[in-house]
Amino acid sequence: MNATTGRPGKPVHLAVYDTLADWETGHAAAHLARAGREIRTVGPSTAPVRSAGGLRIQPDVALHDLRPEDSALLILPGADLWDTSADLAPFARTARAFLEAGVPVAAICGATAGLAREGLLDDRDHTSAVSFYLAATGYAGGGRYVEADAVTDGALVTAGPTEPVAFAREILRLLGVHEGEVLDAWYRLFHDSDAAAYAVLEKAGAL
Repeated sequence: MNATTGRPGKPVHLAVYDTLADWETGHAAAHLARAGREIRTVGPSTAPVRSAGGLRIQPDVALHDLRPEDSALLILPGADLWDTSADLAPFARTARAFLEAGVPVAAICGATAGLAREGLLDDRDHTSAVSFYLAATGYAGGGRYVEADAVTDGALVTAGPTEPVAFAREILRLLGVHEGEVLDAWYRLFHDSDAAAYAVLEKAGAL
C-alpha cells in the first residue's frame, strides 16, 4: 500500500456540518469501516450538527484540532451551506493544508464548489454536478473539468451529487481497500445491482 495515500493505521476523517447531504458519503464511510478503517467525524466545533435528512451528529473532533499528519483522508460531503454562506470555507482551507501535505481529500457535490473557490481545482482534473455550477464560482479551472462520474487526480477525488457509489469507488481505490477485479465487481454490485458481481466479492472476502 502506498504510504502517502494508504496511511495505514490512521483514521479517515469525515466532515460533518449543518445541511450535509446524507446520501453522498454513506457508501464510502460504510465500506471503509467494514474494511477495518476507523472513521472519525470532524465538525466546525464539537457541537452537534444536523444533516439535510435531520440526523443529529455529534462530531468526534473540531476542525481546528485536525492535522493532516493525523489522518489518512478528509472526506467533504455536499451541503447547502457551501453555496449559501462562507461558513464552510475553513473546511476548504483545511483541504488545501491536506493536499499540500500529500494527504488525500475527497469532495462531492457542493464541496467541489468550495474547493473551486479555494483555487484547488485550477490545476487539477476534476468533476462536479455540471461544469457551469463550478463556473459560477469564478474559478480558473474550467479547462480541467472532466465529464465523468468521479475523477481522481493525484490525491484529490471529486464527484457530483448523483454519484455516491462512483465517489466511494475512487476512495476505495485510492486507499487500497479494493482494486482490480474486486473493485470493479464492488462498483457493479452497488451501482448496477449486478448479481454476478456478488460471487466475485464473496470469493474475495470483500463483502
